[in-house]
Amino acid sequence: MRLATWNVNSVTARLPRLLAWLEETRPDVLCLQETKTAQFPSAEVQALGYEAAAYGLGRWNGVALLSRVGLDDVQRGFAGEPGYPDPEERAIAATCGGVRVWSVYVPNGRTPGDPHYAYKLDWLAALRSALATDLPGHPALAVCGDFNVAPTDADVFDPAFFEGSTHVTSAERAAVAALVDLGLRDIVPSPMKGPNPFTYWDYRAGMFHQDKGMRIDLVLATPALADRVGHAVIDREARKGKAPSDHAPIVLDIDD
Repeated sequence: MRLATWNVNSVTARLPRLLAWLEETRPDVLCLQETKTAQFPSAEVQALGYEAAAYGLGRWNGVALLSRVGLDDVQRGFAGEPGYPDPEERAIAATCGGVRVWSVYVPNGRTPGDPHYAYKLDWLAALRSALATDLPGHPALAVCGDFNVAPTDADVFDPAFFEGSTHVTSAERAAVAALVDLGLRDIVPSPMKGPNPFTYWDYRAGMFHQDKGMRIDLVLATPALADRVGHAVIDREARKGKAPSDHAPIVLDIDD
């Protein structure tokens, strides 16, 4: 199975790029985040052989799963999910080819001290509870997506640059570590170029070309699944060109 995850930053704006990437990369399962639409282009991806399950209601947030290997037991959102003030479209799960796959878009948090930061921590804690319920029935499970957290200082180009900002605070990192403590493994993919496994680069100030990025897109997998990962890579090429997303996809090849 080839499993991928990508914050596409508007599936409408990025649809030609998405379709071309699907044809070229041919993942069996693709997790999407920040789809930003209530009208997911199911017909267009179906023409390429993919079933689609989407969860999005408008111009913000939104997640989806595309699969060529089945799309069963679809779950949108999760029990106990907090809202801002109402629950948002940030999580979708399904069983694809025997693997339970979650696509998640964790709240940004904005700035420490902002109410959205507290919402982010509450949301991650609720996600942990939901996963704790889901894990016993799914030995092969992966949680994929934009976590908006860099797990360690090695996951940002310069820790001093981010001092006082979200994504790197001890509370956010502890919340992601609590997910790993459920028995999951953080699969760190290899970069296509350079030493840094970054998945996100700000659009401004030539950050991508200087490789001043962050690893905030993660794949957390159960040991039974992680042991089968033969190859994991950040598709940095997908961040290039005209009107790209500010995130690059992660692609994992999983042995049968």
